[in-house]
Amino acid sequence: MQIKLNQLLTIHLLWLSVLFAPATALAQVQKPPQQKPKPDTLRSVGKDFFTLPADTILPGQKHPFTESQRLEGDNKRYLKRAVIPAVALIGAGLYTMGGHGILNSDDVFNYRHKVFPDFATNADDFAMLAPLVGLYGFNIISSQNRHELGRQTLLLLSSGALASAIVWPTKKLTDRDRPNGKPYAFPSGHTAYAFTIATFMDKEFRHKSPWVSVVSYGIAGGTGVLRVLNDAHWLSDVLAGAGVGILTVNTVYWVHAKLTQGGGLNTAMFPVVLPNGQMGMAMSLTF
Repeated sequence: MQIKLNQLLTIHLLWLSVLFAPATALAQVQKPPQQKPKPDTLRSVGKDFFTLPADTILPGQKHPFTESQRLEGDNKRYLKRAVIPAVALIGAGLYTMGGHGILNSDDVFNYRHKVFPDFATNADDFAMLAPLVGLYGFNIISSQNRHELGRQTLLLLSSGALASAIVWPTKKLTDRDRPNGKPYAFPSGHTAYAFTIATFMDKEFRHKSPWVSVVSYGIAGGTGVLRVLNDAHWLSDVLAGAGVGILTVNTVYWVHAKLTQGGGLNTAMFPVVLPNGQMGMAMSLTF
């Protein structure tokens, strides 16, 4: 009876190992003579064991992302995709203050009050979150995600936390009044979070269709426009907020690629027999 219970427990633990470690396939295989596994496909974890790198497409599928993930850690790529656009947007926002520039914050403010004097909506409070529906929808219907859902969520939360760490202290330091007279205008938090989500969607799903990026950035830009039309922000606040959103996501992906060398953290869970003879679970984590 005890033997049957142990066998039954072992079977259930094996099923649990599959459920809790979907990103890593662990299998015992016999290595073919004079054949070495491709570095982007298999990684050795023992004499006769191999594990697939986390968050990559299985062999035979069309779109492995190991190389693109590794490129996220490239300094020149980070400079081109994160630092330069962010500096340009934040710099443009600062320049439009005080009536500077062909299209400055004061001109936009005057135009808004002339053309849309009674405009008011709370759509901007919800529009910035709309791309998240696509995030979880794509994960349900797709088998070619750049990162698995747990890592996507971690990267998104990290990006949001970094955006908050930049936005809210800056609001306090600048202490700029909004067009409606309320405090803490610069930069726009709504716009920063909207572009954080849009940039994240671009990172994760650009390979599916460029329209994912176009729609996501379109929604983020629309959020910024609504903040201006609602008299809640100056043009300068919105431009700076967009720069912050783009910078934070790219920074998180850049740091993630540096720490994991583009391959993620390889994990596997499997049943083991503990020293006291009891059944247990072990987890393997490879950096």
